[in-house]
Amino acid sequence: MVARSYANLLDLASGDILNIPQTPRALPRVMTVPGVLSDVESKQSSEDGSQSDQRQKIIIVANFLPLNASKDKSSGKWSFSYDKDSIFWQLKDGLPPDVDVVYVGSLTVDVDAGEQEQVSNQLLEEFKCVPAFLPPEIEEQFYNGFCKQHLWPLFHYMLPMYPGYSNRFDRTLWQAYVSVNKIFANKVTEVINPDIDYVWVHDYQLMILPTFLRKRYSRIKLGFFLHSPFPSSEIYRTLPVRGEILKALLNADLIGFHTFDYARHFLSCCSRMLGLEYESKRGYIGLEYFGRTIYVKILPAGIHMGRLQSVLDHSSSTAKAREICEQFKGKRLIVGVDDMDIFKGISLKLLALEQLLEAYPTLRGELIMVQILNPLRGSSKDIEDAKEEAYITANRINKTFGFPGYEPVIIIDRHVHFYEKAAYYAMAECCIVNALRDGMNLVPYKYIVCRQGSPQMDEALGIDHDSPRTSALVVSEFIGCSPSLSGAIRVNPWDISAVAEALYLAITMPDDEKKLRHEKHYRYVSSHDVAYWAKSFEQDLVMSCKDHRNENRWGLGFGLNYRVLSLSPDFRKLSNDHIVSAYKRSNHRAIFLDYDGTVVPQSSIDKSPSPQVISVLNDLCSDPNNTVFIVSGRGKTSLGEWFDQCKSLGIAAEHGYFIRWGNQSSWQMSHTSTDFSWKKIAEPVMRSYMEATDGSYIETKESALGITKGLVAQDVLSTLAGAGKSPEFVLCIGDDRSDEDMFESILTKSYNANTCAAPEIFACTVGQKPSKARYYLDDTVEVTMLLEALSTASELLTTLSGRAPPQNAESCFENIG
Repeated sequence: MVARSYANLLDLASGDILNIPQTPRALPRVMTVPGVLSDVESKQSSEDGSQSDQRQKIIIVANFLPLNASKDKSSGKWSFSYDKDSIFWQLKDGLPPDVDVVYVGSLTVDVDAGEQEQVSNQLLEEFKCVPAFLPPEIEEQFYNGFCKQHLWPLFHYMLPMYPGYSNRFDRTLWQAYVSVNKIFANKVTEVINPDIDYVWVHDYQLMILPTFLRKRYSRIKLGFFLHSPFPSSEIYRTLPVRGEILKALLNADLIGFHTFDYARHFLSCCSRMLGLEYESKRGYIGLEYFGRTIYVKILPAGIHMGRLQSVLDHSSSTAKAREICEQFKGKRLIVGVDDMDIFKGISLKLLALEQLLEAYPTLRGELIMVQILNPLRGSSKDIEDAKEEAYITANRINKTFGFPGYEPVIIIDRHVHFYEKAAYYAMAECCIVNALRDGMNLVPYKYIVCRQGSPQMDEALGIDHDSPRTSALVVSEFIGCSPSLSGAIRVNPWDISAVAEALYLAITMPDDEKKLRHEKHYRYVSSHDVAYWAKSFEQDLVMSCKDHRNENRWGLGFGLNYRVLSLSPDFRKLSNDHIVSAYKRSNHRAIFLDYDGTVVPQSSIDKSPSPQVISVLNDLCSDPNNTVFIVSGRGKTSLGEWFDQCKSLGIAAEHGYFIRWGNQSSWQMSHTSTDFSWKKIAEPVMRSYMEATDGSYIETKESALGITKGLVAQDVLSTLAGAGKSPEFVLCIGDDRSDEDMFESILTKSYNANTCAAPEIFACTVGQKPSKARYYLDDTVEVTMLLEALSTASELLTTLSGRAPPQNAESCFENIG
């Protein structure tokens, strides 16, 4: 069955099922001439407010605004306040003080259509928040549909392939996801000044938002941070809209992940599904995508130290701590705080406690686990089943090991204010986070800070303020904070016996060791807080966008296949008139030509050069002032046979491992080593893989390792300089990645000012695409036409000078190496 695809997903909202009001907007910013913004874009930029006196903004876009909202039933008035526990509110502490922070997101409450305009004005004026109001049906399909039924399970490594799983891919839900992201894009458009503002988009609910924003503003300064795990390519590739989401993310300038594993999985997906290459650049990981470099940032989020400290000092926290201290007097407390979902491993940790109490009877009557369940916004059968399983396990444990006045497991299944959680954290000598998979999970960080205490909390718990601080952590190796907590006891949550032993180790660990581990953790958590996280991301976003105005940009593709082609402003088509003029001014010239895709089309079945190519090369080589080289990855035998008629043509075969200066010269090796005994070992191994890989083959070359076309170009130029024939004109034409080394080599080569002036350099790629070359030609036909123009210029110069027919150019270098 052929996969169904939409030509333009931007227009999905026009369908009956997505009949929602659209925010009027101007036409997308377009480019009519490379590097010049059209009148449409200029007008829109002005409309969006590009006045020089406007303050710069950082627009934080998340699914929900960092607000608490309530409506007075009697007066009907809305009341709003900042949610100070939201990471999106907290991150502003790390952003520059001279910029405005504006939030775009939806509310957690429903607002009647007649009140939306008034609420929008109030939130923008009082809280710098722009609410996105979603139609209830679309919101349900978007959040509880596509996000929670498809993305959330898949990103947590759950495939829809087990019995009873009914959440098959539903394209209607995908359409709702696209529609909501478009609504958010409209809201960003209402407040952005694209010339100076930055946009920071958060999490998996808004992964295609970068495409909508990039289509409207080709130079938008855009970052994205994923707060959930990113699965391995083998998992991610099962998503039917995998390509659309990947390409959308690549419309951001900077993409952030909590851990290296998440970033590695993302890069692997880009490599395997889109064929992209990436490399580390000065400490940054860069993805090359249509001439743009998308940077990948690995940056674990942190907590708000000030917020935690204020909670610890709050009277409600200390009062609750006294209550807990009295309630659990003489008991040892283990605390767990988790959202009630299927990935938190709550039942598994209870099973581990059960084994612990079974194996160590002395702990019965002494050890208590308090498990706090954070209620979720939505629910499902899977979540209800997981909750029921947790209660069944807890009841069994309490029945087996409990007695009057003692219950080993206490489940708190309600909304628990943070001051109450802080009291439990401060009281518990061990915290366990046993999630099967989690993006970051900041519970261990909060636990560590609360165990550090405060004067008021110490007094409430009856602790001497000068006493050493201790803590013990048992964390799943599958959560994002695990790599940052080197002193924690890491466990595989599926190994129940190992988790039980880890809990025993944590509660029986000597106090001196607990103290050392706690100090190490506290140093890290306090220095890598949410402000540090936000500041680091913002600085890298600025770095990622610094060259936007120096690039020519073209929009390509439709719908979610939209991307921007970015080229240097110096990149232009190589005109014959321009290069012929420079050619005529020079006395010594070097010309380097790739073979496949440059002088012979890649699509050609017959790979031998045409008579036209042979003729023009002979004409160029007949000029004694020219040194012409074919530089190819092909073997020396085929190249030697094909160009046997070109007596003065230099050939560099196998990327330059073998080189000759004419057909009367012998082949020379650019590398002194001739020990190929390793081939006898490697070839059988390679052959076994070839036989196991459909469509693969082995091409035998004498060597292609360690030699690049760039080294060939440097060696030829150096040899010419040594013979007193330093070129004043250098032309290099190629079409693929191996030729980029040649371009870089001739453009960055240093020239001795005492012996010669720097030559005029023409590095030219075949095809209009991102390249280190400064010029391009469209195809091999134009390459041949350019070479013919140069040969004609040589003939004209010979005629005008009246000089005799030249000697064989090869003889000029008979004494060279």
